[in-house]
Amino acid sequence: MPSLDVNEIRRILPHRYPMLMVDRIVEMDAQHIVGIKNVTANEPFFAGHFPNFPVMPGVLIAEAMAQTAGVLVLSSIPDREDKLVLLVSIEFAKFRKPVVPGDQLRIEMQLLKRKATVAKMSGKATVDGVIVAEAEMMCKLADKSEIAPTL
Repeated sequence: MPSLDVNEIRRILPHRYPMLMVDRIVEMDAQHIVGIKNVTANEPFFAGHFPNFPVMPGVLIAEAMAQTAGVLVLSSIPDREDKLVLLVSIEFAKFRKPVVPGDQLRIEMQLLKRKATVAKMSGKATVDGVIVAEAEMMCKLADKSEIAPTL
């Protein structure tokens, strides 16, 4: 599959600024996806998260991993406009090195299991080939109308 730019990602994910954490998808097949997050000094969280030594919060790295996984899951279903991918668990999460402005996160997620509306993924985030975070995540596909009937 060709790469997806941020506009194509926006057509798949419902996230918007400041919570869209994936800038590009560079690889994707039925079981595997690779996303890119460019970390800039202009990120809104840097103003309050160690402002004199800006470090990307681990929870936002995990969110970028989850969103990358969400693109893979949503890309495989025809009625994705009516669905949301909800994160239901994070296991074995490790944050190994700080991520700072100027870094580029390469997020690789692998589908481990998929049953009807539930998917389990394993992944890692790297900067310059060095692992900065890794985790296993489980997500659930939900109908938007069941979550928020006004969406």
